[in-house]
Amino acid sequence: MALKPEPTAPFHSVQYALRVLETVSKHSSGVTATQISREAGLPIGHLTPLLLTLRREGYVEQVTDGAYAIGSSLLLLGSGAARRQALETRLQQMLTQLRDSVGAAVYISRYVDGEIRVTQYADGPRTPAVNEWVDFRSSAHASAVGKCLLAQLDQNSRRDHLSRHKTARLTSRTITNEKVLFSKLDSQPATVPVLDLQEYAVGTVCAAVPLTAGASAGCLALSLPVEDAHRLRAAADTLNRRAAPVLLSLAL
Repeated sequence: MALKPEPTAPFHSVQYALRVLETVSKHSSGVTATQISREAGLPIGHLTPLLLTLRREGYVEQVTDGAYAIGSSLLLLGSGAARRQALETRLQQMLTQLRDSVGAAVYISRYVDGEIRVTQYADGPRTPAVNEWVDFRSSAHASAVGKCLLAQLDQNSRRDHLSRHKTARLTSRTITNEKVLFSKLDSQPATVPVLDLQEYAVGTVCAAVPLTAGASAGCLALSLPVEDAHRLRAAADTLNRRAAPVLLSLAL
């Protein structure tokens, strides 16, 4: 016989929540509240507010026909492919919100195994992404993303990178002198966004802020067409303020 729910007791509330989560996790295609009530042994009257709380915290989500499935917060507590997919989905949602907040295409980039990788981005019809006319891996000296990542590396790692990817002139504003580039990187305040004012591509301006988690170098960046360059500083400041939640997600 199922125990009578005592919703005012915190310990019992946790037990009931775990029962619900265990029940939902058994049904990959979703399960109705009625079935949860039956399998978990909880009256609908007590189950309804509990489901609302679990939905609000992201532990379950409501899918088609009113059925419930496990949510991203629960997946993030796990491991393996499901956790990675949940994290990517969560980050993509955050990037989309950032895109709309700053009115620009936004990107997450990391320095992995000696190379620059843009791992996720969010753009749109009114916020077009940068035209990658030169591989980002070969243009760290010119792009905001690249300079932000290089600034997080030590001198030897920077030299190693540039020994493999030469500082080619991409526009008239591109810095090609290694000494000048390193001097600018060393004088870049950690709390100030790194800018690219048409150094990578004519017609595009960019900004990037570091996302450093442990020994991993990463950054959050945005791009704007040059006609919107007057918005770059304000957009970069907004990006900087909003970087913390992204960093927390990356660190999960």
